[in-house]
Amino acid sequence: MKSDCIRNTICQERKKDPIEMFHSGQLVKVCAPMVRYSKLAFRTLVRRYSCDLCYTPMIVAADFVKSIKARDSEFTTNQGVKRKKMTLQWVAVATFLYAEIGLILIFCLPFIPPQRWQKIFSFNVWGKIATFWNKAFLTIIVLLIVLFLDAVREVRKYSSIPAIEKGLSSKPGAYEHAQMKLFRSQRNLYISGFSLFFWLVLRRLVTLITQLAIELSNKGVLKTQAENTNEAAKKFMEENERLKQLLKNYVNEEEHILEAENKTLIEDQEKLKTELKKTSDALSKAQNDVMTMKKQSERLSKEYDRLLKEHSELQNRLGKDSKKGL
Repeated sequence: MKSDCIRNTICQERKKDPIEMFHSGQLVKVCAPMVRYSKLAFRTLVRRYSCDLCYTPMIVAADFVKSIKARDSEFTTNQGVKRKKMTLQWVAVATFLYAEIGLILIFCLPFIPPQRWQKIFSFNVWGKIATFWNKAFLTIIVLLIVLFLDAVREVRKYSSIPAIEKGLSSKPGAYEHAQMKLFRSQRNLYISGFSLFFWLVLRRLVTLITQLAIELSNKGVLKTQAENTNEAAKKFMEENERLKQLLKNYVNEEEHILEAENKTLIEDQEKLKTELKKTSDALSKAQNDVMTMKKQSERLSKEYDRLLKEHSELQNRLGKDSKKGL
């Protein structure tokens, strides 16, 4: 919490010399030296909690004489150490990485359909930029690969133990400096590596979104065509059923007509048979009076011939109708 960390006290701000602090008349808080404990991290911590004076740890003579690392560790201070900012190129790469992450997150938003991105990509501005897009894409890839290889070289350089030991013998604090350099080179390695990776991912993502939008458009067209085809097929089926029904009704009507005609012919035939019987009876009765009934007989013969002719015509017509019905 911010309230737990206290900044420099009045004594620290006004007095830099310990003797002046003690003669100032104010309370001076001192962290006494402790063996292998009062190192830089601990001294920095107690200084943040209003400690005025912090001393380096008590020296272990045997380790102090034999080990350069021990001398460097026990006498390490942060006096004059300033925080170095990132160089301009790595600031640009980090900004580029953050922009890539933002674009990828925007492209992955579920409520923006691919068709909307396709409309955005089809603006005239993108058409003008498209001529330089491939060159810019390849140029950025080359720059990122160069920075990535440089970061790999730096990591390998500061990860080698002989280089660190060589620096320790010549300069106190070289170990921490080497670790700081190693940390920065690893940071640059991650920044450049992820920038290169996300740049390729972004290119592929744009391509996939464009292809997905085209496929969805084709799907809509095919769906419309399929619906139109189904509607046409339904109309054809309905028309076929209607024609079948009309043909069936026509056949039924023809059958009814033929049945009615056949019934009429049968009735006429029965009537003719009845009349023929009556004529035969009359003829048998009039045999004795042939001469007197000759005229009547001739008329009856003509009538009979006429009836036979009509009968034959009716039979022929009935045969033709029956054949047509079949």
